[in-house]
Amino acid sequence: MASEPVPGEIDLTRPSVARVYDYYLGGAHNFAVDREMAQQAIEMWPDLPLIMQANRAFLRRAVRFCVDAGVRQFLDLGSGIPTAGNVHQVAQDAAPGTRVVYVDSDPIAVAYSRTILGDDPRTAVVQADLRHPEQVLGSPEVRSLLNFDEPIAVMMVAVLHFVPDADDPATVIAGYREAMAPGSFLVVSHASQDGQPEKAGSHEDLYRRRTASPMTMRSKSQVIALMDGFDLVEPGVVFLPLWRPVSLDDVDDQPERFTGLAAVGRKR
Repeated sequence: MASEPVPGEIDLTRPSVARVYDYYLGGAHNFAVDREMAQQAIEMWPDLPLIMQANRAFLRRAVRFCVDAGVRQFLDLGSGIPTAGNVHQVAQDAAPGTRVVYVDSDPIAVAYSRTILGDDPRTAVVQADLRHPEQVLGSPEVRSLLNFDEPIAVMMVAVLHFVPDADDPATVIAGYREAMAPGSFLVVSHASQDGQPEKAGSHEDLYRRRTASPMTMRSKSQVIALMDGFDLVEPGVVFLPLWRPVSLDDVDDQPERFTGLAAVGRKR
């Protein structure tokens, strides 16, 4: 990153959850402070890189599912820093005319997204906080590129665990659900204490101490409650590798190791 331009508003003294996630995935858009925290987290929980890779694999499967269901537009909330196999790449490979808007509050994620996407007329990037649906939905990029009178896929992948209970994630989701046409999809993955509860507390504490985005892991029943107003697509809310795997060979003998929960819901 030393040779890359850094937006002036970046705080290089504190880890960013988007940049830490980028490091977990083997990306290059992170700084020493992010790598130090990520390495500390991996020491506490060695499976973390595998869990993050399983999360990205779920994202790709969910995008293909939505495209196969006829969706041609995506709103990716908390999209993070672009890596290989991002939403627009997967969707446009399957359906070239698909339109995608990425939304993130991290200026690094936004800056690199804009650089990578360039002048592609089918994609756009918005710097905004997903906790304010009216601002996101009212942004010029969303209004010009997406049509909420038609089915859309709203992606909330590995982001809702950074929305604390105090910010009422169910109400946040409802703000988007109300704008979505029937037949639209909500795609969710969420960090959970299910599977490895002995590691959850220390991991949450690390994010609480080190970042500006504390983590709130939630149980399967809590994630199901967040999907209110959507009919869960089979197999429902499951550990990441169990959501419609391409092959049974892709499913670990201990799927509970991958403590993230995955779900796709269809708006009634």
